[in-house]
Amino acid sequence: MLNGGNKKWGRFPPYRDLGYTAAAAGTDGAFALGSVGAGFGATTANFKGGLGSASAVMANGVRVAAIASVNAVGSVTVGDGPWFWAAPFEQNNELGGRGLPPAFTADMLAMRLKGGPAATAIENTTLAIVVTDAILTKPQVKRLAIIAQTGFARAIYPVHAPLDGDVVFAAATCENAIDPLYGLTELGAVAANVVARAIARGVYEANALPFAGALPSWKMRFAR
Repeated sequence: MLNGGNKKWGRFPPYRDLGYTAAAAGTDGAFALGSVGAGFGATTANFKGGLGSASAVMANGVRVAAIASVNAVGSVTVGDGPWFWAAPFEQNNELGGRGLPPAFTADMLAMRLKGGPAATAIENTTLAIVVTDAILTKPQVKRLAIIAQTGFARAIYPVHAPLDGDVVFAAATCENAIDPLYGLTELGAVAANVVARAIARGVYEANALPFAGALPSWKMRFAR
């Protein structure tokens, strides 16, 4: 750990107990997004990162949700503008309803990296977990995570860089049956869209940290 915090915790690190404490404090209601929890210190190449979440209900009633901590080396917006790469999957103006730009310029497509040429691999990662109430086996849950990872490529540019530590976890509460082939494929496709939305919302909902030189938040620059 490189954050300079107190690591004198004795024989066992506290992370397992912290995880149980967080799970015990869970709620079935709304929860804060943006610059909270794992998203507090998160950043991207050009805007403050944060904690994002999204969900969907499929036509067959199966539910899928994702939460993401967005600390990417790349950018979640098209260039430095107000448009999100994940805009095609937006629901109910959750990303400000800006859509995509009318045209893409060379500058918009230019690579933006946190730290530029001096970027390192020790300070960047986007972490996500996808949860569904579909009945899945362990191999099927792994396949769901693989397909859902596609959402990273729909929301971050560039993505899966050697400077990132991107990962998706998946879990199933096993309440609703689905077809093991077509149904799982459809679930994965929806999950990928949900992951993309969660990543974009992590940036959209973030607030800039209160110190000199902090990255601006999307809302600071574009909220209307």
